[in-house]
Amino acid sequence: SDTIRRKGLARLRIRIQDCTKTAAYNKECTNVLLMKCFIECACIHYFALVREKPVRDHLKNVYSCLAISTLAAAAGGYVHLFTEILQGNFLTTLLSLGLLVALFAVPDNGKNQHVRLAILVGFAFTTGLGMGPLLDIVVSVDPSIISTAFLATCAVFTCFSLSALYTDHCRWIYIGGTLMSILSIMSLFSLVNLFMGSFFLFQTNLYLGVVLFCGFVLYDTQLIIEKRKRGERDYIRHSVDLFLDFISIFRRLLIILTQKESSRREKRN
Repeated sequence: SDTIRRKGLARLRIRIQDCTKTAAYNKECTNVLLMKCFIECACIHYFALVREKPVRDHLKNVYSCLAISTLAAAAGGYVHLFTEILQGNFLTTLLSLGLLVALFAVPDNGKNQHVRLAILVGFAFTTGLGMGPLLDIVVSVDPSIISTAFLATCAVFTCFSLSALYTDHCRWIYIGGTLMSILSIMSLFSLVNLFMGSFFLFQTNLYLGVVLFCGFVLYDTQLIIEKRKRGERDYIRHSVDLFLDFISIFRRLLIILTQKESSRREKRN
């Protein structure tokens, strides 16, 4: 739509120049050309807005699913912390992965949205439940870190999402290959660090991960827009990408803030 508007304005300038040249010879012709020019420009803006409406509606659905997923994850964390009904462990992590695979395995046919939405909620709930052991550690240091990390994640996610929405929709798509390469390297180093136990590698992975997933917010947001323009309407699956970005940033901020608070308390003592 931005390209359409730019082309329309370029045409408008050309028409105005033509009208200016013609004005000295034929005033009536000038008025007609100006009228046609402004009508054409108005039509261009109108059709650009119409073209964007499906994308806007799709983004509303995506962010609605993201909000539902976030609430479900918060409910999972609450169940782990304040009840004894379910506790986060390795099995809940496996269950979360299983639900994610099931969500991708069930294609969107326009009639099974309620089923897929239920799978999405289950995946988000078990994801929040799986974060329970980390939340236990955070609460033992300072419970307010959870709310601080959540607000910081919301602020970061919102800023990068707006940046992706209000810039050229192709600018950040090209960084996808770089982001995936960095993610692969980080995953490899994380696997190696399980045996090495290097604090430096852990910290590098932690801070670099925050920057990396901020980049993924830019990339995934613009990729969702481009996919919708090409006819893909699976907003539930698209919301999963943003939810994973959100959770990844939140988890890392939790660890960073907990480390800083622990260090500050050790210095006091």
